[in-house]
Amino acid sequence: MFESGDSPRVFGLPPGVDFPRALVEGLLARHADQPPEALARVRLIVNTKRMARRIRDLFDQGPALLLPQISLVTDLGEGWDLGQIPDPVPSLRRRLELVQLITALLDRQPDLAPRSAIFDLADSLAALMDEMHGEGVSPDVIDDLDVTDQSGHWARIKSFLGIVRHYFDAGFDQPDVETRQRRVIQRRIEQWQIDPPRHPIIIAGSTGSRGATQLLMQAVARLPQGAVILPGFDFDMPDHVWTSLENAMLSEDHPQYRFHRFAVGAGIATSDIRPWGGDAPANPNRNAIVSLALRPAPVTDQWLRDGPKLFDIPGALEKVTLLEAPSTRHEALAIAMRLRHAANEGKTAALITPDRMLTRQVTAALDRWSILPDDSAGEPLHLSPPGRLLRHVADLFRHRLTAEALLTLLKHPLTHRGGDRGDHLRLTRELELHLRRHGPPYPTAASLRLWAEGRKDKMVTRWVDWLCACFTDRDDSGTISLATRIEAHITLAEKIAQGSNGEGSGTLWQKDAGQEAQRAISELSAEADVGGSLNAADYASLFHKILAAREVRNPIEPHPNILIWGTLEARVQGADLLILAGLNEGSWPEAPKPDPWLNRTLRHQAGLLLPERRIGLSAHDFQQAVAAPEVWLTRSVRSDDAETVVSRWLNRMQNLLSGLPDQGGVAALEDMRSRGRDWLQRVAQLEEPGYVPSAKRPAPCPPVAARPTQLSVTEIKRLIRDPYAIYARHILGLRRLDPLMKQPDALLRGTVLHEVLECFVRETCDDPARCTKALLLEKAVTILAENVPWAEARALWLSRLERVADWFIEHEIGRQVLATPTAFEAKGKAGMPDLGFTLTAKADRLDLDRYGTLHIYDYKTGQPPTKKEQKAFDKQLLLEAAIAEREGFGDMGPTKVARAVFIGLGSTPTEVEAPLEDEPPARVWAEFHALISAYMDPSKGYIARRAPRNSDDQGDYDQLARFGEWDITDMADLTDMDE
Repeated sequence: MFESGDSPRVFGLPPGVDFPRALVEGLLARHADQPPEALARVRLIVNTKRMARRIRDLFDQGPALLLPQISLVTDLGEGWDLGQIPDPVPSLRRRLELVQLITALLDRQPDLAPRSAIFDLADSLAALMDEMHGEGVSPDVIDDLDVTDQSGHWARIKSFLGIVRHYFDAGFDQPDVETRQRRVIQRRIEQWQIDPPRHPIIIAGSTGSRGATQLLMQAVARLPQGAVILPGFDFDMPDHVWTSLENAMLSEDHPQYRFHRFAVGAGIATSDIRPWGGDAPANPNRNAIVSLALRPAPVTDQWLRDGPKLFDIPGALEKVTLLEAPSTRHEALAIAMRLRHAANEGKTAALITPDRMLTRQVTAALDRWSILPDDSAGEPLHLSPPGRLLRHVADLFRHRLTAEALLTLLKHPLTHRGGDRGDHLRLTRELELHLRRHGPPYPTAASLRLWAEGRKDKMVTRWVDWLCACFTDRDDSGTISLATRIEAHITLAEKIAQGSNGEGSGTLWQKDAGQEAQRAISELSAEADVGGSLNAADYASLFHKILAAREVRNPIEPHPNILIWGTLEARVQGADLLILAGLNEGSWPEAPKPDPWLNRTLRHQAGLLLPERRIGLSAHDFQQAVAAPEVWLTRSVRSDDAETVVSRWLNRMQNLLSGLPDQGGVAALEDMRSRGRDWLQRVAQLEEPGYVPSAKRPAPCPPVAARPTQLSVTEIKRLIRDPYAIYARHILGLRRLDPLMKQPDALLRGTVLHEVLECFVRETCDDPARCTKALLLEKAVTILAENVPWAEARALWLSRLERVADWFIEHEIGRQVLATPTAFEAKGKAGMPDLGFTLTAKADRLDLDRYGTLHIYDYKTGQPPTKKEQKAFDKQLLLEAAIAEREGFGDMGPTKVARAVFIGLGSTPTEVEAPLEDEPPARVWAEFHALISAYMDPSKGYIARRAPRNSDDQGDYDQLARFGEWDITDMADLTDMDE
């Protein structure tokens, strides 16, 4: 197949060439004059299963012929006699072993690291071990590093490395995957040196980024009929640029650095790397532009020298679009619109980005056109329905059961799938309403059985027994073996999925996600013997990490031409349009993960990979993808909370083009942006409301008999400002659902403050000498402890009261001089017999002076209403004064009112008197009578948001009124409810 020679045989294919297709065409061309069996003798070694499938598909397109042997680099040990190399230990088993070793180390030296970091340390230590095995670095090399600063950090690192030293012993017979792979490669190379194969062996598609793989590639290149074919090799780079890549500390992030390193190891110059075939990239001029833009820094002098030599820049970038969206949402919408356009044209389009959040946004946007993209990454297992259920069940063992956790599991789509799912959902709804209204926030078996008592539902007893058996009394803080943890976890999960009267495990293990979850649990169970003992919290963390490392494909048939790929897959398959999205620093390229073990310098000294290696691989993926026939480059100018930084590769391209106005670079860049702006304008048009549903401002007119006959004084403000809220609350009988967990909200704060002040005033009204700040704060501490279980809220509310305490006491002494506190939380009411209506009130505090006149006080935790607001809207105190003078509060009887005062205890304490002189009780009552009379008119509607205090005020019933589909300037739609 190949001409004989002593020089290593290395070929390359430039970026923008369909690598698998060019590889197959080159093989066929070299065997055109060969007998049919010659191609079958070729052993083709590729780096991914997807590459192998694509090559096989291309051969299957015909004509019929004998196929080469296609295998993966990771399958190198299969089918060859490699001596006594044991099978690799599963990676999960190795990590569980490390967890035990790290736990034992922390037991001896607890100051090394917190115990909460055990699993993260095990993962990062396992990754370091894999890298050391793959690169052939022993612990002795780490020990011999030149560390001038003998800090405590370095001592801690050596302590951790000390516990894994035995994994590197020559006689260790339980190798991990990387260790075995390197041993297999070394053994294979030894055999080839003794007896080199005469049939062709080709390694294709690998960049040699790993040390063991690079050794294999160098050995294959030296075989008599061996060859290496490099993907995305930059034939446009001159020799002086290749030689500048010598220093890894400066060049590791360059897209071509791995090829230079491989060539040096193989003993050849990069100029010796020949094209595999005559395949030309989609646009050679664009490849030259990208090659120049991505040269190692500093490059400004090379841009000035070589930039003017570039050809036809506008033509090279004619099919490149640069979209700079104002937000990730706009970026996702623009991409979705372009993918939809490609689908309509019958073209193949692929979105390439490492940003999984962006791909999910694009998928959601495509759903409006019923397009489901073929996402090669699938869905993380821990986000699938079985994964979520299993994680929630694991949390039952480590947390006290809350109403929220209980309802989350009861509403899960896989819960109670064994039978009577409908009855289960009905009882779940009834239980939720009970828990929201009455609690408790932490359900127990006793509270659940109390709820079930007296209910006539035949299923409820059995259902509550199932609840108690599954969900209550599960808090477990002990330490037991991993195998026991797994058994208890899965048994409970199956019982929850089964239901109160079902069998088996419901649908928990069905479909792709369920089967993948079951495989994950089977693997964990198989390795449980080395997992030791864990508490519930550690087990839940471990289980979450195991599920998060797996993915499951969506079983629904996706669109065949709309694809979402990872960055590696761009070299495997061809597409008419590639969209390179998320081109911001931190996304593409991703920020290097912090290394808790070695810094860059020590890694370089030890012969390990630098953190920039991943950036270099991403750069190589970018260089290949941007060479496609049609390309979109997209980014968002802002993320959710800040401005973004443009990706370094895109930034270099923009800077290079901006410096070449005479060659058309500036115009080409502007054209790229202009095409992007055109699509952003389409996004804006898509976002325009267009046709607005014909919702009208509601003003229902229910029958008079259905209208409320009693309201409290605090509701009159709502009747004036938002009558629709009164209609929804009192006529429809709707009320906002209470939260599952009680929160320290404004209502609770007001209730607690009223109780504090009432207790304080009661104790000091007969003894003014006790009216002190110390007593007030003492009462506050006691009542807060009894009523507010949140320590932060207690401290915050106590500090606020302390700030206004001096002001309150000073004014309280004056109030008690004027009158004597007589009643607290006093109830009163006044009727309108002619209308059949009653107004009720509860006064915070009533004082009587020596003339027998009444002083009404109302405490406010916020800003009290002004006198102007009281005259127009907030008539609480004015109406309380009217009730006092007409019928009285409690046992007082009708009493003349001297004054009515709001006591504001907000950030700026103040007193605001009701304008009784301007609005005497008799006039207020007459106006109120007229108001109620108006609402007794059958044609009077309860209009929504009649007079809101602010335009952005939010009401409990705005959604019911469909506010947002109409404006407060719209006319009311008077709907006769009798019709």
